[in-house]
This record gives sequence, structure tokens and C-alpha cells, in this order.
Amino acid sequence: MTGTAQYAFVMLLAGIGIPILAALNARLGQHLANPVAAAVILFCVALVLTTSVWLLTGARGMTALPSAPKHLLAGGAFVAFYVLTVTFIAPKFGVGNAVFFVLIGQLISAALIDHFGLFGARVSPLTLTRSAGITVMALGVWITQMAPRT
Repeated sequence: MTGTAQYAFVMLLAGIGIPILAALNARLGQHLANPVAAAVILFCVALVLTTSVWLLTGARGMTALPSAPKHLLAGGAFVAFYVLTVTFIAPKFGVGNAVFFVLIGQLISAALIDHFGLFGARVSPLTLTRSAGITVMALGVWITQMAPRT
């Protein structure tokens, strides 16, 4: 398997995990009768796991943190926003609906980030073909989740 295929496979697994995360945390929030508590627990588990991986892989990189541009830390706020909103909304809106709207948002923001090379991303212009592909994907999401059920 090539590096590209390996990356695609790992990201496929990460994508599979997003709705699982949403369903599990939404249910935990209901069980605890507190979605925020469920989010705190999720982040505690994530902190333990990521810290373990960091330690096992050499525990490097933190000395450069004070000089990092502060806007680069905003990723944590986006993760918290996602986890909190999906934990609150998925039980009422459905995990599929919640995650599929997240997917549409991801398609739009990923295209803009790539097009403009934002945050140091590799530039990949938003061509007519890419725009058509994103539109087809978004339409597919809408069809699977929002079209009338027969």
C-alpha cells in the first residue's frame, strides 16, 4: 500500500469514528442528564490517550509552544465546539443529520482552506471540477438525510 493509500485509509477510519463519537457522547450526555459533563469526560479520556501516545513517541515539541502563534491554538476551541454541539443536538436531530451537516461544513471549509492555502495548507485551487464534485457530494448528503422518506 502506498503512502497516499495508507493516509486515505487512516483518514477513512477517522471519518468512521466521527459518527461513533457523536452517538456515544450524545448517549452518555443523556445518561448523565448533562451533555457538558459528557464532553468533559470525553476530553479527559482523550487527554489521557493523547498524552500516553505523546510520551511513548518521545515527548517532544512542547518547548516550542510559547513561541507558537496564538491563533494556532484555536483548534482546541473548534474541537470543543463540535463535541459540545453534537452532544447536545444529536439526540434531538439524529446522529446522521448532525454528522451529515458537519460533513457539508467540512466540505466547504476544506475547499476554502485548500484554495487559499490558509493556515499553511497546500494550495489546491477550487476549480470548476472540484466545485462540481463538492456540490455532488453535498447533494448526496442532502438526499441521504433530508429528502422525504418513502
